[in-house]
Amino acid sequence: MKLNLNPLRRTLLVALVATAGVLPAAHAQSWPSKPIKVVVNFPAGGAADQIARAVAQPLQEALGQPVVIDNRGGSGGNIGGDVVAKAPADGYTLLMSSGGMVSVNPHIYPKMPFDPAKDLVPVASAARVLVYLTVRPTLPVNNIKEFLAYVKANPGKLSYGSPGNGSSPHLAGEMMKSQAGLYTVHVPYRGAAPALQDLLAGQIDYAFDPGIGLNQVRAGKLKLLAVGSLHRSPQFPDVPTLDEAGLKGFDADTVFGFYAPAGTPAAVINRLNSEINKTLSQPAVKERIAGLGGVVLPLTPAQFNAKAAEDSKRFGAIIKERKIVGD
Repeated sequence: MKLNLNPLRRTLLVALVATAGVLPAAHAQSWPSKPIKVVVNFPAGGAADQIARAVAQPLQEALGQPVVIDNRGGSGGNIGGDVVAKAPADGYTLLMSSGGMVSVNPHIYPKMPFDPAKDLVPVASAARVLVYLTVRPTLPVNNIKEFLAYVKANPGKLSYGSPGNGSSPHLAGEMMKSQAGLYTVHVPYRGAAPALQDLLAGQIDYAFDPGIGLNQVRAGKLKLLAVGSLHRSPQFPDVPTLDEAGLKGFDADTVFGFYAPAGTPAAVINRLNSEINKTLSQPAVKERIAGLGGVVLPLTPAQFNAKAAEDSKRFGAIIKERKIVGD
């Protein structure tokens, strides 16, 4: 079938097609022209919040627009994630989250209000936060070898705490139990702080600390036995990893990063990625993230996406094996 278009209609059609390609480019060139909101899907004071704030200040200086933090915690990060998933895809609403929202939550929440893989796109990773195997000071062990032997000799008598079901410290605890053949009791808390307080008080025996208890380690109030990562901590270079201790391949790191609503122009994503990666090279930002027990992790959006897929496979396996469900 042949279309017969008069000259005016033909001109309008050509203009319409051309405009469809120009609008996103024009938007990207004028972006940002107003404040950018970063939704943090965990409460103020936590690792996600502190990382977001560490990046926000230099980022707003680079972009010339305010970067405003909006904490929307709850439901394992799903509440804040849903806010961003349903926001306009214009580059003015971003999400700062742990990688668990993408790599863990779909495995433990049967009915999420959004699909992280379809409704969000990775913008830039910010940090890799390690978990640290810490024990109460009165536990009669002084290294990881003694700890594993002690736990095996006392099946079911020890307990460990975590910030909640499905959190990276919880998954680390279950991974260690699975690989080492241990039997201990998991005590979920509503956050890392109350778990730390009970560990200091001797109410629980050990925990995989996400970084908030490192000052207590330095003060001698907790014993640090191992790092739940493939890499030693730059802050504690003499402390072995669990991989080195014989639990081969043990890796419970959490990657924190920024996401945007699906459909956000690629040029905006690339600009954000470039500027965020520049902020991660600043000594003050590196120092602040190191204080959380982490290291900066500048990746491209594609690399960030690949890392999330890798983590989803690894964590999904332990979630299925241990039958872990969300709170």
